[in-house]
Amino acid sequence: MSRLNSMLRRLTAQRDGLNWAAEQIGGLEGEVLDMGLGNGRTYDHLREILPGRRIRVMDRVLQCHPSCVPPEADFLMGEAEPMLDRLAAEGARFALAHYDFGTGIKAEDVAEAARLSPAIERVMAPGGLIVSGQPLVGFKQIVGPESIAPDRYLFYRA
Repeated sequence: MSRLNSMLRRLTAQRDGLNWAAEQIGGLEGEVLDMGLGNGRTYDHLREILPGRRIRVMDRVLQCHPSCVPPEADFLMGEAEPMLDRLAAEGARFALAHYDFGTGIKAEDVAEAARLSPAIERVMAPGGLIVSGQPLVGFKQIVGPESIAPDRYLFYRA
C-alpha cells in the first residue's frame, strides 16, 4: 500500500472512530482531550461533532492552522506527562480522549504510549472512551466501528 493510501486509510479511520466515539459518550459527563494538536484537523473536527463539550488540547508546540488555535485556557503546551499530571491535580475528567502523539518511529511511539497510559488513566471519567493510533496499556480494548480495520485505530474504555 502506498504511503498516500495508508494516510487516507488512517485519516478515514480517525474520523469514523471519533464520530462513533462522540455518539457513544452522549450520556456521559466530562470534557474531551485531544493529545497531539498538530495542525489542528482533529481538534477542528471535535469542535464540530461535540459543540457542547469543553475540548482541551495538548502538544509540545503550537503550530496549527490559524483557524484551529484553541482558546488559551484549553491549550496545554509542553511534555505530555506533566500536562496530564496537572489535569489530574485539577480534577479534570474526560469522557473522550484522542491519543495522537507520535514521531512516526513505531517502536518509540509504542513505548511512549505505554509510558503515558497510567497518566491518561488518571484523567479519564469512569466509562470514558479513548480513541488511539497507538496501543495503550491498562485499559479495556473494545471493538469500534465496523468500517475500521482491526488495529488500524484502537478503542479503549476507561
